[in-house]
Amino acid sequence: MTVISPDQLKQLQSLMKAGRFDEALRQGEALLGETGEHQDTLYMCAVCARYLKEFDKASALIERLKRSAPDFGRGFQEEGHLRLATGDERGAREGYARAVRYNPALIASWEKLADLNYRAGDQAGANEAYAQAERMKTLPRELIAVINHLHEGRILRAEEIVRAYLQKNPRDTEGMRLLADIGSRLSVLTDADFLLETAIEFEPENLQLRIDHIQVLRKRQKYEAAHKQAEYLYQKDPNSPLFQSLLAIESMHAGEIDRALELFEQVLDKNPNDLAALTSRGHALKTFGRSDEAVASYQRALDVTPLHGDGWYALANLKTYKFDAADIAKMEAALDDPNLAFISRIHICFALGKAHEDAGDYDAAFEAWREGNALKTRQTRYTSEQMEIEFESQKKHCTPALFTAREGVGHKAPDPIFILGLPRAGSTLLEQILASHSMVDGTLELPNVLATAHRLRGRNMISDRERYPRCLHEMDDGDFERLGAEYIENTRVHRQGAPFFTDKMPNNFRHIGLIHLMLPNAKIIDARRNPLDCCWSGFKQLFAEGQEFTYGLQEIGHYYRGYVDLMNHWHDALPEGRILKVQHEDVLDDTEGQVRRMLEYCGLPFEQACLDFHKTDRAVRTASSEQVRQPINRSGMEQWRPYEAHLEPLKEALGPALHDY
Repeated sequence: MTVISPDQLKQLQSLMKAGRFDEALRQGEALLGETGEHQDTLYMCAVCARYLKEFDKASALIERLKRSAPDFGRGFQEEGHLRLATGDERGAREGYARAVRYNPALIASWEKLADLNYRAGDQAGANEAYAQAERMKTLPRELIAVINHLHEGRILRAEEIVRAYLQKNPRDTEGMRLLADIGSRLSVLTDADFLLETAIEFEPENLQLRIDHIQVLRKRQKYEAAHKQAEYLYQKDPNSPLFQSLLAIESMHAGEIDRALELFEQVLDKNPNDLAALTSRGHALKTFGRSDEAVASYQRALDVTPLHGDGWYALANLKTYKFDAADIAKMEAALDDPNLAFISRIHICFALGKAHEDAGDYDAAFEAWREGNALKTRQTRYTSEQMEIEFESQKKHCTPALFTAREGVGHKAPDPIFILGLPRAGSTLLEQILASHSMVDGTLELPNVLATAHRLRGRNMISDRERYPRCLHEMDDGDFERLGAEYIENTRVHRQGAPFFTDKMPNNFRHIGLIHLMLPNAKIIDARRNPLDCCWSGFKQLFAEGQEFTYGLQEIGHYYRGYVDLMNHWHDALPEGRILKVQHEDVLDDTEGQVRRMLEYCGLPFEQACLDFHKTDRAVRTASSEQVRQPINRSGMEQWRPYEAHLEPLKEALGPALHDY
């Protein structure tokens, strides 16, 4: 198919501005015939059809637009205009509400929504919509453009405009907030944190800044700081359902399960159908091992609407929940609904894969996961080629000569036990075993090492991709001591007072050289699992964020192969015995032997609790939370077998790592 050029779109826009809607519609439909479902062309054709009063055609075009671009705010705005033109005020109200949900810069939608809410007797909704419209009108046109670009997927263009704006208006808190939003979307979380912190200093009573800051602090796992901000908002207005929800979530992360549940109940007393509260309450219950209650909370959300993809995937992510035929029918009906949000479509595809697998329909399960992964890929910028360059750069610069020259540097604390490798390789099981020891705190997948590496890369990561790790040769010895001490201090908030603690961020394997230089006495455990088991389990899993390499069989195969190769390099480049490799299958075959081996490596005395790890009562926030609360079993072995006919691309990408791992 051919691609629609910017000039062709401009020609359609010119015809529409001239009022030649019939000619624009003919040209637009011809372009669609050549190119398929193109978002902007479908939108303009729908507008033309409405102006020509061809309402059935306009409606059909909007349905096509919603299916191909389900989060396109202007598409829903056009649906609102069309429903209003045909006298369907309820449908118009729903369209405008969805429009501003996906793009809050749509002033016309806010104004129409205010009027329709007022006519429907919803005075509070009318006031809120009117206030939002007036707020948008006060923003500089540059920031309106930024919001439009941001919510229509043109994130780099949004960044370009807002940076230029802030050059001229360096204390503009809305500009800072938008740049922080962009940073958060691009995972530049340190910058986003700094921007919001600075903006709050400029405008401490701007509550939206604090709401955004909580989201960034949570992503950075700075839970104490996030809790403090949430408490501040709650004290401002203890009756606000939004502030109650925010504090409930942060209370959950702080381990205050009773307070979290109490706050969620306050929200649900006011609004029993609050999807976010019902789902978040389920997450809290799951985290603390109350699975039956979690299921009930998720199902209550799905009773409100079966289009709530987060609810379906939350059930699937329990691993122990079994879907039935009625569940499958509801999910398939939701996928056929043009009003289904893009992220909900992804969630339901992954949940449907689990449901079909439960039913033994493996081909249907594979197709659901394939579709979910394909949709998820549209949201990522990951390429295997870029990751291979990163792996090779680590091998090139982190040489035995570097480690010999820097022998003795770094912060001497022995506290951290890094458990790393690939996700779904059994690292949560190893963490649960070690965290059951009286001298070890189990924490989380801590982002601190990744944040340090990102900082060392600097702002020129595109033009100078090898600045890190090359800079490890250029740094002073004292820099490594400082980085190690900073890591120990910044992770203290996750600890409970034991002398040792785990950090199970899997991607840390890419930075073992940095870890060794800044924390030479830290322990490093490589959690390894059979490649087909590991890669297939990753392909089936929808990760909250990161792990973009899992959204394609070839991509995950290339990544696993690169991981094995890089780990071989670390074993060769670092002193013998520096890294302990623990094979998941060996843990299943000889649990006590492998537990004793890990404890000996960590310098810890044997404790029976490590063998009785499934009895340990602690919060577990990964996808394996339910499995590690069960005794050792082999149920996860060779789950790829029923799908082998589909796995040739994975085997080919694995290459020698298929057998040599």
